[in-house]
Amino acid sequence: MKTPNNNLIAISVAVIGVVFFSAKAVMVKLAYQYDIEAVPLLLLRMSFALPVYLIIALVKGRNKKNNLTCNDYIWLLVFGLIGYYLASLFDFLGLQYIKASLERIILFIYPTLVILITWIFFKKRPSREQIIAIVISYVGIIIAFSQELIISEQDDAQLILGGGLILLSAITYASYLVGSGYLIPKVGAVLFTSYAMMMACVGVIIHFSVTGGDHHIMDYPVQVYWIGFAMAIISTVIPSYLISYAIKQIGASNVSIIGSLGPVSTIILAYLFLGELFTLIQMAGSLVVIVAVIFISRQNRKA
Repeated sequence: MKTPNNNLIAISVAVIGVVFFSAKAVMVKLAYQYDIEAVPLLLLRMSFALPVYLIIALVKGRNKKNNLTCNDYIWLLVFGLIGYYLASLFDFLGLQYIKASLERIILFIYPTLVILITWIFFKKRPSREQIIAIVISYVGIIIAFSQELIISEQDDAQLILGGGLILLSAITYASYLVGSGYLIPKVGAVLFTSYAMMMACVGVIIHFSVTGGDHHIMDYPVQVYWIGFAMAIISTVIPSYLISYAIKQIGASNVSIIGSLGPVSTIILAYLFLGELFTLIQMAGSLVVIVAVIFISRQNRKA
């Protein structure tokens, strides 16, 4: 039985996971300063993360009865490749062309996509509270990023290409969230995340082996490997389990709404580590987003 305290814990876990995930964009931009491209950087991230997921899967799955069907394994493969391979690949490629803060506002449309996909495929209509929270959070995002769109000095073609890639990332990640909401109850949050990430890691390794060309993965400055390691642990392993737990407790739609904190935390981190502009208007927008998260939190505590 779910209690208000359990919901509050799940919401707090989701917030931490969202903030950790949002740090990834800043780390990617930091790594790009050392002339590394998207696929090699993604390979470093997944290579550092893979052993952790493998160990956890072996330990966790040892004493768990396996009731998965062949069809379940196929869906694990599909959603693993969609959620953490394709979504990450599109995101890394898009970040080559646009700023970290702009990436977040485009990626933020995934909550709407999650609810829309859930409505279409599972016939689950969004509640009035979810709609209100989405509207409030979108107002905050528009306020926070309005100046960014005005002051951007990026070439229009690069903005369109980068924005399109980030849009594809949002679509694939939203699909993963919906699929995880279906599979996590059958597999368990920890095992599902481990299996999905292992699938994604293998996908990235195959991608690099096929398209790596003249890239030598050990020829980059040492800073790149530290960034890759931090990205793997802080912005991949830890938040992936936190988000999966939260999805199991309060559902994919509510977790996606709490994801509205992602752009806000990215603005702050980009300001601190990349020197990207953070104005009073953006701060006001950030506060509006926080109000939206508090609103959905109160609704879940009443549930």
